[in-house]
Amino acid sequence: MKITLWGTRGSLASPGPETARYGGNTSCVEVRGGDGTVLVLDAGTGIRRLGATLPKTLRRVDVLLTHLHMDHIQGLGFFAPLRNPNVEVHIWGPASVTLGLRARLSRYLSPPLFPVHLRDMPSTVCLHEVPCAEFDVGEFHINSSLVCHPDPTVGYRIMTPDGVVVYLPDHEPALGAQQFPLSQDWTSGCALAENADLLIHDAQYTPQEYEDRVGFGHSSLPQAFEFGALAGVKHFVPFHHDPAHSDDDLDRLIAETVTAVKPPFQITPGAEGTTFALGTAEGTPGTKGNSGTG
Repeated sequence: MKITLWGTRGSLASPGPETARYGGNTSCVEVRGGDGTVLVLDAGTGIRRLGATLPKTLRRVDVLLTHLHMDHIQGLGFFAPLRNPNVEVHIWGPASVTLGLRARLSRYLSPPLFPVHLRDMPSTVCLHEVPCAEFDVGEFHINSSLVCHPDPTVGYRIMTPDGVVVYLPDHEPALGAQQFPLSQDWTSGCALAENADLLIHDAQYTPQEYEDRVGFGHSSLPQAFEFGALAGVKHFVPFHHDPAHSDDDLDRLIAETVTAVKPPFQITPGAEGTTFALGTAEGTPGTKGNSGTG
């Protein structure tokens, strides 16, 4: 299983020289199986470049949306497979209490926000609502569950014999806790993340920023690391970086948090272009791109 980060920024795309190393595109992660199965986790602006790299022989791709905030769906209309009549695009995402997934997505993929209706895309589009019972896509066995973030939001646990990757890009497990972390049973997302080989997790705020943004649905860096330790993960990827944090800011903030928290797992800061391989000969995640810490 190969995992590639195509967009790591949260809330708003933020391209520029000060964000070039970590990247300015919003959330998008590719998970590719040994049998050629392709999963796309979220459809932020990073999905455009991902779509251009997919093999022309691909006949199915599955897009797993955590939620429908704009930074997670803004690139969907620019995803090349949607314009290919020979491809089935399966989109998984949450409904709301009043609208189904198709109606919710169509609010964006229609004028005046987008010039083409979702129903007019040349590909065969199949929609699936989550959370749902565990499901299989190719070699992947997938579990989804609601997590703590405004509006219906899910996280995904993706399993193969090679290992387990968990994706929680927008997540506030500390909400309502006077002391964090609590026990596993009382912590949002912990059952999904438990003992994951690789956890890609929200780490948007500094502790000071979090104090002014409680309830926004995101974690501070220390909270994110403490969540990873509580869940017993092996390799942690801080993700969904704040658009106001430059590359130098992120270097400093992550280094300070590692020193303060001393997390018991490997850390690889989330940067566009970084790849991970589960199921290497050594039996541990391999990494290409930015070097890991910890």
